[in-house]
Amino acid sequence: MTLQRRFLLVATAVVVAAAVAVVAPVAQYVLFGVLLAYVLRPVHDRLAPSIGERPSAAVLVSVSTATVLAPIAVVIAVALRELLRLRAALAEGTVELETVELLAAAGGIDLRAELDQLTRRGLESGLGRVLDLFGGLTEVLVGLTVLLFVVYYLLADGDRLLAWTGRVIPLDGETQTALRRDLDRITWGVVVGNIAVAAVHGVLTGLVFGLVGISNVVFWVVVTTLLSLLPLIGASVVWLPMTAFLFMAGRPVDAAVVFAFGTAVISLSDNYLRPVITGHEARVSPGVMVVGIFGGVLAFGFAGLFVGPIVLAFAAVLVETLVEVDEPAGASQETPGAVEADGETDGDVESIDDGGV
Repeated sequence: MTLQRRFLLVATAVVVAAAVAVVAPVAQYVLFGVLLAYVLRPVHDRLAPSIGERPSAAVLVSVSTATVLAPIAVVIAVALRELLRLRAALAEGTVELETVELLAAAGGIDLRAELDQLTRRGLESGLGRVLDLFGGLTEVLVGLTVLLFVVYYLLADGDRLLAWTGRVIPLDGETQTALRRDLDRITWGVVVGNIAVAAVHGVLTGLVFGLVGISNVVFWVVVTTLLSLLPLIGASVVWLPMTAFLFMAGRPVDAAVVFAFGTAVISLSDNYLRPVITGHEARVSPGVMVVGIFGGVLAFGFAGLFVGPIVLAFAAVLVETLVEVDEPAGASQETPGAVEADGETDGDVESIDDGGV
């Protein structure tokens, strides 16, 4: 190894380590940006020939931002409205505090003690909480800005990035194509599959809630969809408490309807849809999906819901590719012995080795 190559290796290692340190604080937003750009890529490929690469990327970023912010705005608006309504009802005395206490006690909560403790701590920690809130908002705004720029430039310059990756990766074209095809299959199945299952759960929950006359159906659809991204938790976190609430509110028939629909339809749809959609398209074991999702959340935050299963599944693909690539080399190692036994020349052995590699 020449002195120049050693210097380049050391410099590259130092710069890569610095780059990892720079990206680490916003890694979750970068990963989300990569996934969102991947989902939007087919639409971009259809739209770009008509209006151009960069205008198409700008339009898709704007539309996706509005699509994400709209449900969040609905949830915040409904929550604020319900809090104001509850406050007015308590002030007018139209809400029986005993009923609320009974519901809280059913969940193991001493409502009066919690309210008293909250009141005492309110003045002491109010300023600190406000400062923490602004600090958290700043971090989120910076992260969202990074996410939007990642999506935009991956859409606008994604082809150049793929071409550069193909040049620097020391693999032949056939192997690169196969790995890219497998990664595409896994990513599409995991990302689109999980989102599709969550959306089905949200719609089903909204249907049964609307059937029994529960208000703010859109709010519950959004909340259930978000929670359904978590396996083994999902929609049951929404419809089970609602069942208990309806029963204790004197609506046993409605409670029975929600419980029966949630058990027989919503929960069972999770057991069938998630393996069928995500496992079939991505060909990922449901066990790998569960481990990947929860391990991914611990490692990457919310983005780990999708990144975790993709990493585990693609790791298996890389191992299989490594074995397949090494097999010809292993065969060529046995060939020289056989050739020498037959009395072949060294030149023939070298040509066989070259062909095997």
